[in-house]
Amino acid sequence: MSETWILLRGLMREQRHWGTFPATLAAALPGTNIVTPDLPGNGQRHRLDSATRVAGMVEFCRQDLLARSLAPPYRLLALSLGGMVAVEWASLYPHEIASCVLINTSMRPYSPFYRRLRWQNYPALLRQLLFGNHAGQEALILRLTSRRHGAGHPALAAQWLQYQRQYPVSRRNVLRQLLSAARFRAPAVKPAVPMLILAGAQDRLVDPGCSRSLAHAWQSEFRLHDEAGHDLPLDQPEWVAHTVAHWLRAADRQS
Repeated sequence: MSETWILLRGLMREQRHWGTFPATLAAALPGTNIVTPDLPGNGQRHRLDSATRVAGMVEFCRQDLLARSLAPPYRLLALSLGGMVAVEWASLYPHEIASCVLINTSMRPYSPFYRRLRWQNYPALLRQLLFGNHAGQEALILRLTSRRHGAGHPALAAQWLQYQRQYPVSRRNVLRQLLSAARFRAPAVKPAVPMLILAGAQDRLVDPGCSRSLAHAWQSEFRLHDEAGHDLPLDQPEWVAHTVAHWLRAADRQS
């Protein structure tokens, strides 16, 4: 029976922002069933209210998967805010999760707020939130999240703008998602599931030290890509897929 991998994205992002990564991961993990659900308020679910607590996102995902007749256990690969969802899911329902891969995530109490969202970005983010348009929003997000594509790739920014125009994320839902992230506090003890933590050393949005601190606190395996930014699956999809595959093979050998 094939394993089911659930890919969870971050703030204001939807399943199409994964780009080619699901296919790359599937090639590295033959026979895998990969699911890329949209969280409430994003993508095809943009008309729904975003949850104001991460636990609400977990419950939405669980019900969504059951509606698709996809039963646990699941393997989770989660980026940024999606990493909080993965940690909460593994904490509340460890029997449903076979493993977690967390990418460039950050959470209390393991990192302070000014490292979880780099303080240097506060002015640009505030200007965008108060006065910006959708084109400026997508250009800013791309610049902050991708080292490889952040400059000189107008076609990708235009594609993301098209996504936003088709499935607009309301300002209200942006604030609700920010509230859920700000409220979230990770458990003091690592959830009882195997865990791999990945980070990009060139992350302009979140200090990669946040991932390192979390891995150290939970005694989890940690891998750093020296050239990638926040959106590690966008910048280095093959590296992420092969790192995950290698980690799983090593875990199988140990077991």
